[in-house]
Amino acid sequence: MTPRTPSILVINGPNLNLLGTREPAVYGTATLDDVVRLAADTAQERGCTTSAMQSNHEGEIIDAIHAARSTSHGIVINAGALTHTSIAIRDALAGVGLPVVEVHISNVHRREEFRHHSYISGVADAVIVGAGIDGYRLAVDHLAGLLTADADAGTASFPKS
Repeated sequence: MTPRTPSILVINGPNLNLLGTREPAVYGTATLDDVVRLAADTAQERGCTTSAMQSNHEGEIIDAIHAARSTSHGIVINAGALTHTSIAIRDALAGVGLPVVEVHISNVHRREEFRHHSYISGVADAVIVGAGIDGYRLAVDHLAGLLTADADAGTASFPKS
């Protein structure tokens, strides 16, 4: 990564490794590899790079968020069910001070009541729900716009390589 090339970390939480086979009526048939490829292609079109991680473990997600402070310029996160339970992930995102876009493949507001609350939304710059995996394209595009606008204005705070 060069200091002038914005890098976006794409984080996927619990059970998203099962995309393509898990409840296809809710989540579709695209796989996590499809999601990662879509995010990378979108970032490349916008002059950015991506890295991606998926974990079923809250602590690993928090560690990745902390590490992003020195490796990435922004975060796209689908924390899965941890969205609705993890104050620790919310605090990690707030603590690193990077722009964040929250993504959910399904429309969580049309689902069970417990999915209607997100601890992450309050610290996110944008929230995209119900657009399927295209939500990742929208999220990366939005975040790339924020990052390149900051770079063009000379106000970007790029991590050290």
